[in-house]
Amino acid sequence: MAAADYAERLRALGLEVDIREFPEGTHTAQDAADAIGCPVAAIVKSLVFTLDGEPLLALVSGANRVDTDALGARLGGTLGKADARTVKEATGFSIGGVPPLAHATPLRTVIDEDLLQLEVLWAAAGTASSVFAISPDDLVRLAGGEVLPVSR
Repeated sequence: MAAADYAERLRALGLEVDIREFPEGTHTAQDAADAIGCPVAAIVKSLVFTLDGEPLLALVSGANRVDTDALGARLGGTLGKADARTVKEATGFSIGGVPPLAHATPLRTVIDEDLLQLEVLWAAAGTASSVFAISPDDLVRLAGGEVLPVSR
């Protein structure tokens, strides 16, 4: 999906965004932070896991790594990393460009509590070379996720 098409999905949710494109790509949180000129902590990584076989979206600060054992225990199940096919089927997007909102199907979502410490967050806009800014409040409101500690 093109970033412009993703922007339309966000408009349908009531969110107007300015999508920024980076032809060199934003494949990692650090790449995105360098391209944008923001701290890596302001990057929202949209990571898909499986919780007892069901897709789970974790929106995680670019500065953090998910503690899968602790998060799985917190959620009452076993957390595993989703494969590329599961990610694409669950979200409609490929790994590297998975956005935090407007997926192919609604996903249970957890949000890294550390993201709420920042004023502006940056997330993938459906491709590995596009991002958009969003406030933590809008992210929580539109993602409908549970805010939890997720990192090591």
